[in-house]
Amino acid sequence: MSEGNGVNPDQELNAQNLPGQRGDHGEEVRVQRGMFGAADTGDTSGFGGLVRSVRLPGEATRPYGGWFDEVADELEGALEEQGLVPENAIVKTVVDRDELTFHIDREHLVRVAQTLRDDPALRFELCTGVSGVHYPGDRGRELHAVYHLRSITHNRLVRLEVAAPDADPHVPSLVAVYPTNDWHERETYDFFGIVFDGHPALTRIMMPDDWQGFPQRKDYPLGGIAVEYKGAQIPAPDQRRSYS
Repeated sequence: MSEGNGVNPDQELNAQNLPGQRGDHGEEVRVQRGMFGAADTGDTSGFGGLVRSVRLPGEATRPYGGWFDEVADELEGALEEQGLVPENAIVKTVVDRDELTFHIDREHLVRVAQTLRDDPALRFELCTGVSGVHYPGDRGRELHAVYHLRSITHNRLVRLEVAAPDADPHVPSLVAVYPTNDWHERETYDFFGIVFDGHPALTRIMMPDDWQGFPQRKDYPLGGIAVEYKGAQIPAPDQRRSYS
């Protein structure tokens, strides 16, 4: 609701503090039309007319602030000591909503994770799992794997993110570095189709072994499957009669 002077108070808020709102900053991965991206819904609320740019946060510049610079410096220095050029391993560093994310080239993921775990100044001893993300519009990087690392020693939390193309969905397994990732990688494979090379037993964990497709990808059909009920065949929701 507008104030008495006709000014919308929401416009005074910093766009960077609103979830999903990044203005002209960051990388545009798609343009969403409508409230939920669906078409032909018969919507009369007006939300169907929304046009919104969906962006990923862009690369941050130094100084990052707080202990972020200390972790970044130590990681880059430790990689250099191993003969690895940091820029070849760290694609970009993102600071967004007071969180630190290192985007890592998938070929160097294991080396970076092991460095974060073993370096005395870093000591990220725990990985709380890996999650999959699918951005169909992020051409050449459609599939993302996201890892959350926690340092119990220093009470810090960072995130690693790697990307792989839909045509080559392979990412190195981190089970050898963080054994707790075993079932997390299997779940991410099951739902997103990311193949974790080197995993000791990469099989489906929720869906049947012969299931076709990966249900949490954005391009997976939402209609579900047909159901048999007392001799009747109930079609999937997207194949049922429309009453609009």
